[in-house]
Amino acid sequence: MGAEEINYRRFFTINELISLRVEDREVFRKTHQLIFKLAEQGRFSGLRIDHIDGLFNPEEYLHRLRERCPNLYIVVEKILEANESLPQSWPVQGTTGYDFLAKLNGIFCQEENAEAFDSLYQNFTNLRHSPEQVIEDKKRLIIERNLSGDMDNLAFLLKQITSHHRYANDFTLYSLRRALVEVLVCFPVYRVYIHEGILSPEGQQVICQAVEKAKENLPVLVNELNFIQRFLCLESLENLSDQEKNEQIHFAMRLQQLAGPLMAKGVEDTAFYVYNRLLSLNEVGGDPCRFGLSVQEFHRFNQERSARWPLSMNASATHDTKRGEDVRARLNVLSEIPAEWEKHINLWHELNLGYKVRSKQAKRSELPDRNDEYLLYQTLLGSYPFQPEEVPQFVQRVKDYAIKAVREAKVHTAWLRPDTEYEEATTAFIERILQGPNPFLESFLPFQRKVAHFGIFNSLSQTLIKLTSPGIPDIYQGTELWDLSMVDPDNRRPVDFSRRLAYLEEIQRRVKQDPLQLIADLLLHRSDGRIKLFLIYHVLKARQEQPQLFLEGSYIPLQISGSHAAHIVAFARQHSKQVLLTVVPRFLTKLIDETQDPLGESVWADTEIHLPRWKRLDWVNGLTQERIPAGETLPVGVVLKSFPVALLWGQSR
Repeated sequence: MGAEEINYRRFFTINELISLRVEDREVFRKTHQLIFKLAEQGRFSGLRIDHIDGLFNPEEYLHRLRERCPNLYIVVEKILEANESLPQSWPVQGTTGYDFLAKLNGIFCQEENAEAFDSLYQNFTNLRHSPEQVIEDKKRLIIERNLSGDMDNLAFLLKQITSHHRYANDFTLYSLRRALVEVLVCFPVYRVYIHEGILSPEGQQVICQAVEKAKENLPVLVNELNFIQRFLCLESLENLSDQEKNEQIHFAMRLQQLAGPLMAKGVEDTAFYVYNRLLSLNEVGGDPCRFGLSVQEFHRFNQERSARWPLSMNASATHDTKRGEDVRARLNVLSEIPAEWEKHINLWHELNLGYKVRSKQAKRSELPDRNDEYLLYQTLLGSYPFQPEEVPQFVQRVKDYAIKAVREAKVHTAWLRPDTEYEEATTAFIERILQGPNPFLESFLPFQRKVAHFGIFNSLSQTLIKLTSPGIPDIYQGTELWDLSMVDPDNRRPVDFSRRLAYLEEIQRRVKQDPLQLIADLLLHRSDGRIKLFLIYHVLKARQEQPQLFLEGSYIPLQISGSHAAHIVAFARQHSKQVLLTVVPRFLTKLIDETQDPLGESVWADTEIHLPRWKRLDWVNGLTQERIPAGETLPVGVVLKSFPVALLWGQSR
């Protein structure tokens, strides 16, 4: 098997996708001929570099690319961990936006309920492992099951090199391999970067962090780990010959090429299907170890983005996200109501116990197990369609998703070694609980409608923030309306663009006649998604009319006061005399019930937005055309009088 014995590099664990040595100038030239030809012809204006961390020397590659395409917009698919930054020396406009997605999603997850979710998840599943432990375990699993051949090659290469080192030539191949495995398992980021034989201080810090953690896990190999730390940090190169220097640098860069795929396969494609505390956090670029993000942290992120990467992409859904952007918006509602969520999952488990299969194997009891059952209930809540006629197709989609999820988890079944008993029991369970009428659906559907109601407001809020934050908003195909998709291939289904075009033409026609009447209609029929398209249309139109404001405008967090201050996120964009305010609500389950909308002074009471810089400006809501007089503060109840989010333009008197 390629996983155990391999003498070439491949894309992740796909044996058929053989990697090319693009660091070789001739390989680079030949593989990029067509791309450069099309760029010179003006056939496209931008490039997205997929899996940048798979390259031997990403920075060198990007400089070569920029030399040939000096004016192209270039972004890289780079997963950044919480406190990690894109290297400033890279000649690109930014990332494809997973870093933005994680921060945006975080402010709709209620941080204060983290312990309650830890408790209810552990109580329901009987699982006690922390997310950090799950991630380490799954990275070890991937190394031994899918990347063992790659790991053997790396260890053998290191063993050959250590023969040149007096203090390391007695290390065995076995001990070096174990030590390397532990360092890679403990690596906190996808990789670090060596360019022109130099590793940055930040990169050295990452390696030291990984090695220190590895020593805690494997103290018996402290000597090997100390050597590996010095080796990977490129210390003491001055005493080596040119050949020895090149060997050491080559090995360190080869190891970094393996660190990225290991993180992707171990975390995104395994741990994300095993640690299921709140699925909205299990997203590409996200951190399941962290429960929510403060508004202050989000503002700091956007301010830094405005200063350093103003043209980076803002994503909320891509072809690789684990679930649709509006599924995440729904699931984040659960973070606000842990007690109610716990009550329902315990009831549903009791109601559905009879639909489970008793395993023939002694080590297993009920199929599917409680962790997969917990994942399934979240999936149903997040993805359940608005329209009843879509339910039959939805049942099959969920079954297809469930098979992928349990195989990716690699606990009971796997792609290469499928367990038919477990998989058939899982799909049969889904069929039985979704065939109504039954007691489960009688309980599930009202709760699902409640979650969907609040999820709509989360969706509109995250859409407006994405479109007005520093960066270039990315609208994935089909997400102009509600995006209730699951992981690929579900999120790559054909899109009905004719329907979207018809809706857009209707919005453009009616908004000129009576915008408030149109809004009333959109709120009444919110399930069809036109309300989201209406919002996107208005903001993209504003971006087209005022490009400098969005591309170069400063980012200014706004202070909120009043009894519901924690439920509002607001910021300004300013360029010269142009000022734009974004105002969105969040955490609404404490303010309204599922029959109400978050509109008007009766909901928002004394909550106000402070505007010290622009107290002399009058305001116009770009979505409703309502006017708001100047003042040092703006009452949220007036700002959100007719529509759940607001886009305010400042106008001089």
